[in-house]
Amino acid sequence: MTGLDTNVVIRYLIHDDPLQTSAAVKLVSTLTTEEPGFLSLIVVVETVWVLESSYGFSKQQIEEVLETLLRSKELRIERADLVGQALRTFQASRADFADCLIERCAHAAGCRLIYTFDRRAASAAQMHLVP
Repeated sequence: MTGLDTNVVIRYLIHDDPLQTSAAVKLVSTLTTEEPGFLSLIVVVETVWVLESSYGFSKQQIEEVLETLLRSKELRIERADLVGQALRTFQASRADFADCLIERCAHAAGCRLIYTFDRRAASAAQMHLVP
């Protein structure tokens, strides 16, 4: 397996820097189902954040990117099951993807309650507002 950092994923998706894009495309083209690329949870969250904040991706575009990454046979996503669950919550709510993933990870770790100060996360991602 070959680990990929956020900047490699972004260059592969965006094609905004000719030199780095070429290198990222070349690297990703070497990935196979037998020798896949690995995306950590941090890389997934950073990718979403960069696409939204730096490139103005819409929620629908973010959903499409996440679905594509999850379906890729040449990529292994850390805790893909939780990323998929978080994506479904994200699609059905107004919460940020990161909040949806935080809730899913906490739930999977056995947390009965997850507290936040974020009202959107509390209403959409099964979190509770700090009293």
